[in-house]
Amino acid sequence: MNIYKHKVQYYETDKMGITHHSNYIRWMEEARVDFLEQIGMGFDELEEMGIASPVITVEGKYKKITTFPEIISIQVQVDEFNGVKLRLKYTMTNEKEIKVFEGISEHCFQNAEGRILNLKKEYPEVYEKLTEF
Repeated sequence: MNIYKHKVQYYETDKMGITHHSNYIRWMEEARVDFLEQIGMGFDELEEMGIASPVITVEGKYKKITTFPEIISIQVQVDEFNGVKLRLKYTMTNEKEIKVFEGISEHCFQNAEGRILNLKKEYPEVYEKLTEF
């Protein structure tokens, strides 16, 4: 599994030259999209199947500041998955391999009408891909 890399952009920093805290959540989303694509389950494919995956919880712990133009490596791991709820863990490190952020996001799976899906029962092929990691 390739680690997602993000270059801190100048516009992502505040007046002090430090990355604004809200950007880390955006980077988590970028890394999640990349992770799902790497396991063969891109958002476009899920949506074509009628599956949505909204965020239900997001948490983060800021460890060290980041600044323009650092390259941040974001490792995504499946922390918990039961077929209904997916919990992903994110570890962000800078180029010196110093941990700068830890986060989690939790997601459920819904159909187009908003009904919660149990992937193990209703989409076993998707369930299998997520349980491999």
